[in-house]
Amino acid sequence: MKLFFKIISHLFHPIFVPIAGTITYFVITPKYSPLELQSGNVLPIFILTVIIPIISFLILKNLGVASSIFLPGINERKYPLIIQIALLLMIIIKVIPNNYILEVNFFFVGLLIATMASLFLIFFKFKTSLHLVGIGSYLMFLIALSIHFEINLIIAISLFTLLTGILATARLYLNRHSRAEVFIGFLIGFGSQLLTIKFWL
Repeated sequence: MKLFFKIISHLFHPIFVPIAGTITYFVITPKYSPLELQSGNVLPIFILTVIIPIISFLILKNLGVASSIFLPGINERKYPLIIQIALLLMIIIKVIPNNYILEVNFFFVGLLIATMASLFLIFFKFKTSLHLVGIGSYLMFLIALSIHFEINLIIAISLFTLLTGILATARLYLNRHSRAEVFIGFLIGFGSQLLTIKFWL
């Protein structure tokens, strides 16, 4: 069981949420999106939200600032979250305007709000679950896309609702977070996307 929960924690690491949300949009949207538009968003977003954070983590680990990709310590989370905020701002300001898509833009605005909220809580010595922040953001975005495009995504939404529960259980089982940290993490992720949907839904 421990191995299963470790695999779940790796597969649904929050680092994959931005690119997952972007790809999901292009899979779901009924709007015509040429390959140039898709690659103009997907490729730079993948580089900025997956490749660069991994390189940044390796640098921080060599400097002794971070010990694990899961960032178990409260102080370990400050620099990765600051880096993430800078990268999300870069995407919102530089990447998306070149290939503007309203829904994806506000998805990243929501992610930025969630990341800033998580960083803010660190200064109060509260270590929110970034895994639940991530999957909560993705789940709300999926629900919003379903409503926005009037497409029945009930199976996908049900699946990710179940996965949210499994991921929360995994973080608790592995003693990575308390119930409050898991619950607050989900509320931050879900709520941050909820705040943005009035601008595009």
